[in-house]
Amino acid sequence: MELTEHARKNRAHWNRLADSYQAEHGPPLARVPLGWGVWSIPESELRVLGDVREKDVLELGCGGAQWSIGLARLGARCTGLDNSERQLEFARKAIEESGLYISLIHANAESVPLPDESFDIIFCDHGAMSFADPLLTVPEVARLLRPGGLFAFNAETPLHFICFDSDQDRISAELHSSYFDKRSDEEDGSVNFSLPYGEWISLFKKSGFEVEDLIELRPSEDAASTYRDWVSRDWARKWPAEQIWRLRRVKRAAS
Repeated sequence: MELTEHARKNRAHWNRLADSYQAEHGPPLARVPLGWGVWSIPESELRVLGDVREKDVLELGCGGAQWSIGLARLGARCTGLDNSERQLEFARKAIEESGLYISLIHANAESVPLPDESFDIIFCDHGAMSFADPLLTVPEVARLLRPGGLFAFNAETPLHFICFDSDQDRISAELHSSYFDKRSDEEDGSVNFSLPYGEWISLFKKSGFEVEDLIELRPSEDAASTYRDWVSRDWARKWPAEQIWRLRRVKRAAS
């Protein structure tokens, strides 16, 4: 499948941004490799993925592979996918230094060059589920998961999406866009996506998923983050900025 226009834009964007991103965020991500979202809330606290030992796991938008390395240390058989060649260079270096075996794939999450039913768990912490079209990625995940497999991803909430002030490049306490009409946003050459809650649930159901949980992340009162330009702690303690969907594949996607 040929890359969509937004996938080409995002590939170029992340190739440009990878060095500065990893310099700023890479070290804290490596220190807390199993931490969800911009506040690094521990997986041990949220228990989203469960026991990963001997499971085939795919990370969509792996960046520097910090998550995959952390899961591989727990006994998972990990594959990391990213749309950016430069991000994967950082991932290869980190994997080599870890001494672990993790497969890497340079591809867009909207069309993954792997066979049907290849994985027990597919997950994403922002990454591909933020920068790829969910109308394409969700059915693709359903294809790649085995029956009963787990799909979990963290992404921006619809509320944060429509409260972000693009003109000022900051989050605000006011609504700046239509909840019903806004599906994507282009900023600094990258394109990111979100859906209203009802459309997420409809898409999950159509693609053969059952919703097990929706976790709205709230940072602690003393939480710190290197993503300060994206959201403030005060904002995220009043309103949910990030959400983790936990889904189970119960059947094949409808034709």
